Amino acid sequence: MPLAQTGSGAGGLTPILMIALLFGVMYFMMIRPQQKRRREAEQMQSQLGPGDEVVTIGGLYGTVVAVEDDSVLLEVAPGVQTRYARPAIARVTTRAEQPTAEPVSEDAESVKE
Repeated sequence: MPLAQTGSGAGGLTPILMIALLFGVMYFMMIRPQQKRRREAEQMQSQLGPGDEVVTIGGLYGTVVAVEDDSVLLEVAPGVQTRYARPAIARVTTRAEQPTAEPVSEDAESVKE
């Protein structure tokens, strides 16, 4: 009799382990990647600036003219500007060129003097 009771106790633990394993797999296969995509989208939307060429979630291509707290002003055609919420920007196709300071060489400084 003691052997039969021991076997039934281990059988009750197996379904609980299977459920825990299922939740673990769901977390790593579905929830975690979705959180990563959401963080990347938020970062991209927070880095928008004038001159960036973007695509909205509706498929509209435009150039960022101005950025406000929660909205973006896009120029979709010459002289046509529309306002969109930041989350409506799906991706940035081309970043605006940031002016870079050219390093001054020592030879250039001696010529100035």
